[in-house]
Amino acid sequence: MKTHEGRCFMPKAAHKVVVIGHRNPDTDSICSAIAYAELKNKTSDLVCEPRRAGKMNQETEFILKKFEVTPPRMCTDVNPKIRDVDYREMPGIPGSTSLRRAWQIMRDQTIDTLPVVSPDGELEGVITVKDIATANMDVFDTEVLAKSRTSYKNILETLGGTMVVGDENDVCVSGNVHIGTATPEMLESVVEKGDIVILTNRYESQLCAIEMEASLLIICNGAKVGRTIQRIAEETGVAIMTVPFDTYAAGKLISQCAPISYYMTRENILKFTLVTPVADVTRVMAKVRHRYFPILDEEGKYCGMISRRNIINLQKRRIILVDHNEATQAVEGFDQAEILEIIDHHRIGSLQTSGPVYFRNQPVGCTATIVTQMYDENGVEIRPQIAGLLLGAILSDTLMFRSPTCTKIDEAAARRLAQIAGVDIEEFAAEMFEAGEKLDGKTPEEVFMQDFKVFMCGDIRFGVAQGSYMTRSNLHAAQKLLTPYLEEARNKQNVEDIYMLLTDVPKQESVVICAGRYAGGLLTTGFNCEPEADGSWVLPGVVSRKKQFIPTIMGAYQEL
Repeated sequence: MKTHEGRCFMPKAAHKVVVIGHRNPDTDSICSAIAYAELKNKTSDLVCEPRRAGKMNQETEFILKKFEVTPPRMCTDVNPKIRDVDYREMPGIPGSTSLRRAWQIMRDQTIDTLPVVSPDGELEGVITVKDIATANMDVFDTEVLAKSRTSYKNILETLGGTMVVGDENDVCVSGNVHIGTATPEMLESVVEKGDIVILTNRYESQLCAIEMEASLLIICNGAKVGRTIQRIAEETGVAIMTVPFDTYAAGKLISQCAPISYYMTRENILKFTLVTPVADVTRVMAKVRHRYFPILDEEGKYCGMISRRNIINLQKRRIILVDHNEATQAVEGFDQAEILEIIDHHRIGSLQTSGPVYFRNQPVGCTATIVTQMYDENGVEIRPQIAGLLLGAILSDTLMFRSPTCTKIDEAAARRLAQIAGVDIEEFAAEMFEAGEKLDGKTPEEVFMQDFKVFMCGDIRFGVAQGSYMTRSNLHAAQKLLTPYLEEARNKQNVEDIYMLLTDVPKQESVVICAGRYAGGLLTTGFNCEPEADGSWVLPGVVSRKKQFIPTIMGAYQEL
């Protein structure tokens, strides 16, 4: 662990593998992510964390609350951020650091930019090799120590000196620097009150400088200072230090004692945060000559430096996708991440990977059924909490075994999970569906986006949302709320057509409302039915978006 002024810099931990479902997540998407992340943590060397790509619906919230499971954290973007880069976690240096010491740090750490940081971690500025070179070239500025309020400590450190008279915590506040190798008579003509004088061991010159009320005498070659000179200096308030260098070397080094705060860049500092996208950083780096840039953490405190080389060595975020394999449904930035696995039960979609991945796709009614199988295959006991989540996902996706997507495998898994979770399937399903279809206080957008997915057919991009209802009155209430909103939703989601399936679970049919250029005509031709008087389409027996609605609509689009 590295520290600076009481502030800790812990080694940067490797990022967890994100297990995540599709955008606008449904119950299966979230519950399968939670369960699969736990399975991977128990059966592999990976450290996995379940995340969600959108807001949870009420049904999912009810299930997580019932089984006392903490909701996964939100993750809407897996584009690489600065936090994913192996940046340089070097501590900052205080503004009081001397130019000489700053240059030594740069030399030893092979870096040309140093962050200047306050004791509480605030970034105050940056100092570069160029700044130090500029300072060293300004040899005629004999007031630099006073103007920069250089501390005696800096002078002692830079010149390897020893304080003989005075306080090492004092600072230079006035005067010029003089090298007093001339006679006392010459000193009298150039030294003024408050000046700093670099001297040899000549008693007369030392006494003359004191009488001229110099503020500091720097005695070279490690010469001893007589007791009389020390006593007179103490009485007149003149500080004295001895250094091992000769007057030439001391004169060369004296300007390097100035604090870097005097020369550092304070304004318009190019800096990034841990959540700055790497793409943005790359664009900035391409426009400037700087090689290193400071990074701030979530609290706005300095935490490290980043360079072009760090960006080149970027390690992509690692993700596992569950319950989808469509590019249009995947979390933002998935194509910039390393996809390790895909666990799904939908048709094979448009998502592509840069390399081979573990892809498990089975024709069952729910991803949670596949995850349940994988627990069994790995000999891992399913905890009651996890069993409850998996059960809720299966009941949700299969509409409590009513959907044509439901298989005997789904039903068998659900009944076994119910025993582990200690719940009655009929009672649990009724509570779950009732929680999910409540409209109290919800906006049309919130209801519509509870389970919305985007699909592609050729160049046509369309969206399909679905809601399940146990009573016709709740279904009609949702229809009344959503019908005026569809055109706005179509524009917001940037789709050609948009559909909303309002599924009557007990009656096993769906009422469909739609908006868009082709939507109404495709419903009529695809399902061979006419619209109702209220502008909706009633599709008897259609309860599955995946197995019944999407294939038919896809076929209709292909015939356009």
